[in-house]
Amino acid sequence: MVDAHRTFVIVGAGLAGAKAAETLRSEGFTGRVILIGDERDHPYERPPLSKGYLTGKDDRDSVFVHEPSWYAASDVELHLGQPAVHLDRDAKKVVLGDGTALHYDKLLLATGAEPRRLDIPGTGLAGVHHLRRLAHAERLRGVLAGLGRDNGHLLIAGAGWIGLEVAAAARGYGAEVTVIEPEPTPLHAVLGPEIGRLFGDLHAEHGVRFHFGARLTEIVGHDGMVLAARTDDGEEHPAHAVLAAIGAAPRTALAETSGLALVDREHGGGIAVDASLRTSDPDVFAVGDVAAAHHPVLGTRLRVEHWANALNGGPAAARAMLGQEVSYDRVPYFFSDQYDVGLEYSGYAPPGGYDQVLIRGDAAKREFIAFWLSEGRVLAGMNVNVWDVTEHIQALIRSKEPVDRDKLADPSVPLASLAAPEGA
Repeated sequence: MVDAHRTFVIVGAGLAGAKAAETLRSEGFTGRVILIGDERDHPYERPPLSKGYLTGKDDRDSVFVHEPSWYAASDVELHLGQPAVHLDRDAKKVVLGDGTALHYDKLLLATGAEPRRLDIPGTGLAGVHHLRRLAHAERLRGVLAGLGRDNGHLLIAGAGWIGLEVAAAARGYGAEVTVIEPEPTPLHAVLGPEIGRLFGDLHAEHGVRFHFGARLTEIVGHDGMVLAARTDDGEEHPAHAVLAAIGAAPRTALAETSGLALVDREHGGGIAVDASLRTSDPDVFAVGDVAAAHHPVLGTRLRVEHWANALNGGPAAARAMLGQEVSYDRVPYFFSDQYDVGLEYSGYAPPGGYDQVLIRGDAAKREFIAFWLSEGRVLAGMNVNVWDVTEHIQALIRSKEPVDRDKLADPSVPLASLAAPEGA
């Protein structure tokens, strides 16, 4: 009966917010659950936006977290298409864009991130795109199909995961693709030059053109349409559409204006939370792309922008809101699909944080596992077209113990013999 009089509000109707609402109900919470989202669509998952849905392999309905009827059946109150514009922590209320004020006993901020914008002339042209929301993916999917039919040219600013996945999708439609990247290889900051170069080769084999060591300075157009793009080395590149894929920034406005503790941008940005995903206010929690959490295993504060963090973090935050003991210690994990290459990455190996990249398998055939090591300890591992090894890779990371490098590099030595899986 105590729960019935309490109201839990979740700001952010993405995967993390939807899974938090689901967990509150599955854990027996009987009070009000209110889920607020500034998009009109029901909560959906983001990976298909640059993968299956964008390529045309998956239909629109496949992206949603729950059937629309689930929310009413689970007594979850939805406020869609309505941004939260103000947080009053003293009064414990959230104010929406239409003036509606909602009281909370516990609040979860799952506001996510937004695409970083190009700050150059020409970004207002109709052919300039971002990819973060379902509406973006719907629009871009049609653009890629049209470019493929008309032998059109897509220019992508940024050779990160989103840029590369969209490049692969665009080539699948038959579009010409040029990628502009200031670093010397794709994924340079994430994977380092050794592995980044392999992805550059993969895309080059599929006809993608790269222009490294340069930044966009201007997008040129006529009558609102994109015609070309210029880079800071004086070159001009043909383009009929431009995708800005230069990263995302955490949406911290509510936290900032209400005085919650934040992490500065130089350290990744986001809302500072502890291992239980609690902010500097004991009644306010944060999760997903916006949360910079202290990681109990890795011993550092991380803001992780990956699907698995939302999938697992939402339930963890819900349990913490209910007063359960929570120590959110999932090893960061993400996956990507590009052409005939599938991969999974676990761990955290920032630039300058490792002293060796060790390859197990055949990198030339793109069937291998890469390990990032520091003094013999595994910081991260990425399996490429090698499957059912994530559990063992994460066990090596969690162990924090030096491993025999010769055995680690030898595919005939089972990974399971080098570290016990979690829970063993």
